[in-house]
Amino acid sequence: MASSAPRRYEHSVRVSEMAGELARVYGVDEFQARAAGYLHDWCKQLSLRESLEAVCRLHIPIAGDPVQAFAVLHGPIAEQTLPELFPQLAPAVFSAIGRHTIAALDMSDLDMVIFVADAIEPGRSGAWAEDLRSLVGHLNLTQLFFRCFSEGLTYVIQGGRYIYPTAIDIYNHYALLCKSSKQTMKGKEVHV
Repeated sequence: MASSAPRRYEHSVRVSEMAGELARVYGVDEFQARAAGYLHDWCKQLSLRESLEAVCRLHIPIAGDPVQAFAVLHGPIAEQTLPELFPQLAPAVFSAIGRHTIAALDMSDLDMVIFVADAIEPGRSGAWAEDLRSLVGHLNLTQLFFRCFSEGLTYVIQGGRYIYPTAIDIYNHYALLCKSSKQTMKGKEVHV
């Protein structure tokens, strides 16, 4: 990956490093977080045709239009293909890889760490990324994930892009979970 797609490789290294940092802050297995971060975009180089063929071959359920969902298919495809290449890794690593693009109603802590790490790694710029990075350790992991997911959803909507059909249910689930909650960590109170 380093020679064929240097920018993607560098991004994956940064996601792995950020995942390790988040794992330490939130008490998640650091090795699993770093491994998932490093491998999260393993199938991103697949073309639309290759992705659709993999979805069919692997019987991956896709909500809505698979062509419109192309940008998020690399996660679920990698979740299904990587265990054969890396059998020594725990199933939780592959779950986190699969969920880093579309999330789920039942995100594990590792799933949330990878989702957030992908969004806030140091190569991501802009006020939203800086704001989210500043909240690490000040919000609990579920609240940080929800803020991150919400920012991503806003980005998709503002860009007039296709919203993956499960996104609204996921948003509503975590909105209710985090509703009106306050979290203090290290003496800083933050409203979600």
